[in-house]
Amino acid sequence: MPVLPILYSFRRCPYAMRARLALVVSGGRCELREVVLRDKPQAMLSASAKGTVPVLITPEGFVIDESLDIMLWALEQNDPESWLKPQRGSRAAMLELIAQFDGGFKHHLDRYKYPNRHADAGTAPDHRAACATHLLALEQRLSDTAFLFGGHATLADMAIAPFVRQFAHTDEAWFKSQPWPRLAGWLADWEALALFDRVMHKYAPWYPGQATTMFPAQDAGSR
Repeated sequence: MPVLPILYSFRRCPYAMRARLALVVSGGRCELREVVLRDKPQAMLSASAKGTVPVLITPEGFVIDESLDIMLWALEQNDPESWLKPQRGSRAAMLELIAQFDGGFKHHLDRYKYPNRHADAGTAPDHRAACATHLLALEQRLSDTAFLFGGHATLADMAIAPFVRQFAHTDEAWFKSQPWPRLAGWLADWEALALFDRVMHKYAPWYPGQATTMFPAQDAGSR
């Protein structure tokens, strides 16, 4: 049997979510180790001292512990839907937009979603307003094209959507009341993808010594 990559993941984590999206679309398979965040396995901590998911161990034994790097690793092996080849712009432009969301947007998202964890960092409405500036820019970008960089989904769409979803679900009524119909439609279409269903399939937590869990599962598709 060939040696498979090992992926430490947590189903609801947006970073792990986007790594799984790229792994599935690339057509690859791996051994999935679903992590319980309050009881992180020592094997994962030994592989990556960061202690955060996702962590991928390649068949050659290399450790990749940044979600965007996992996406690029998978897609550079096989990119059947051209996520790395935008119709508009370039890979560098996609990475720049992703960096804006991984940086400023995520900073304010954490403080909007979890205000009790950041009690000295401004009010939740302040951070929501800061996030909204980023989202209005996406609305403008979607004004004449279905996706962020043209007529098909790209790395940027798939890397950013999990965080927009997290923001939208924090206060769904407020999100739906805002002047970004194209963005809302883009997010709804992404959540309706069969691919999204596959990566949100539920897996039992992994513990050392248990049988291997293959990802994606053959029957994946139910959340």
